[in-house]
Amino acid sequence: MDFAQHTIDLARRNVEEGGRPFATVIVREGEILAESPNRVAQTGDPTAHAEVLAIRDACTRLGTEHLIGTTIYVLAHPCPMCLGALYYCSPDEVVFLTDRGAYSAYYVDDRKYFELDSFYEEFARPYDQRRLPMRHEPRPDALDVYRAWREHNGGERRVAGVPTR
Repeated sequence: MDFAQHTIDLARRNVEEGGRPFATVIVREGEILAESPNRVAQTGDPTAHAEVLAIRDACTRLGTEHLIGTTIYVLAHPCPMCLGALYYCSPDEVVFLTDRGAYSAYYVDDRKYFELDSFYEEFARPYDQRRLPMRHEPRPDALDVYRAWREHNGGERRVAGVPTR
């Protein structure tokens, strides 16, 4: 099966049904483990990006937060939210089929604090220099939650079984 073409077809169907032009297909051992188009328009959920939905489905099916041994096909270079989710689930490879430069003549998704052309720069700024107003309100008792985590896990700080390299 041509998984890249399947990703394109899934995104095309989503556009025809009133959705946005994005899709993700997760492949493991030559078989589709999970797939999803972007469902933001259909659900009103700004986190319902194709990558996030497919990752949730795949991890639920496998009973793990790790997607080691998978290849993930996405229609476009991932946005920062999806890129973070992809890093977090640790697939073997991500294959993206278009980039912003190629599709910008046809699609743009600019928001109050989010423009893809500059968001990676924005993301790298210290929190108090970002356009999205943020403030740090240190609360010593908030650290108690983390102390409880470590105690609950026999003194370990790291989640058991998390691939680190």
